[in-house]
Amino acid sequence: MLTAGMLMTSAAQALVVTDVADGQTLANNILGSGISISNVSYQGSATSSGTFTGGLASGLGFDTGVLLTTGAAQNAVGPNNETGKSTNFGGAGDSDLTALSGYSTNDATVLSFDFEFDGGLGGDLFFNIVFASEEYNEFVGTQFNDVFGLFVDGNNVAKLPNGDPLSINTVNNNVNSDSYIDNETGSYDIQYDGFTKSIGIKVLGLSAGLHSMKFAIADGSDFILDSGIFIQASSFSDTPVGVPEPGPLLLLSIGLLGLGAARQRLNRQ
Repeated sequence: MLTAGMLMTSAAQALVVTDVADGQTLANNILGSGISISNVSYQGSATSSGTFTGGLASGLGFDTGVLLTTGAAQNAVGPNNETGKSTNFGGAGDSDLTALSGYSTNDATVLSFDFEFDGGLGGDLFFNIVFASEEYNEFVGTQFNDVFGLFVDGNNVAKLPNGDPLSINTVNNNVNSDSYIDNETGSYDIQYDGFTKSIGIKVLGLSAGLHSMKFAIADGSDFILDSGIFIQASSFSDTPVGVPEPGPLLLLSIGLLGLGAARQRLNRQ
């Protein structure tokens, strides 16, 4: 694990985010071996998504990839020196995410496409992610339950063993805490107050033919306090890429195994 001192000595490699709102560019960045994609679409603002470098120096489990957020992608850049970093781009929510969150959603950013395995055969699907948010830790257990979903053929594969989705209320200091990294004190060079360890997701035994994939993240109940999902570059693949940090957080699909400064309390208006 990186220490604060190590982060200071590696400032040149700190998180750098480049705004990208072109769905094809984003999808190509995460595309790895053995998979072909088509029919790419993007929903979000011109500044709510992008590519990033310097993830390892900032405490993430991988160095480069794509970032989708509920506000502004640039708000992810550290250090954690602001209370409630937030951008409201006035976007619509997502009905699939509303069902997962249990509350209305807003400012949804969605990257979706069709995919198939090279050679026309079925196979296994792998990718690596980190979920992060400014909602931590003040609004854990509330209606401000920002949520992330990964939908393969319409089914959310980012589900915890008990069936819960990946959200503020399901991974935090109190629940699934072994998979959570608290950044309230700014130990990591990233603006978010908390984030998950690197999570490897796998979906096994997909059939031959065309499948759909949807990466989606949204604010729960309101439009403020950004959340983001980091997706490792080239990890959307038919073989595993990298080794995420071990932890108890295992993600399940339906029928398939898958794998600063101290912040003051913010009064929401």
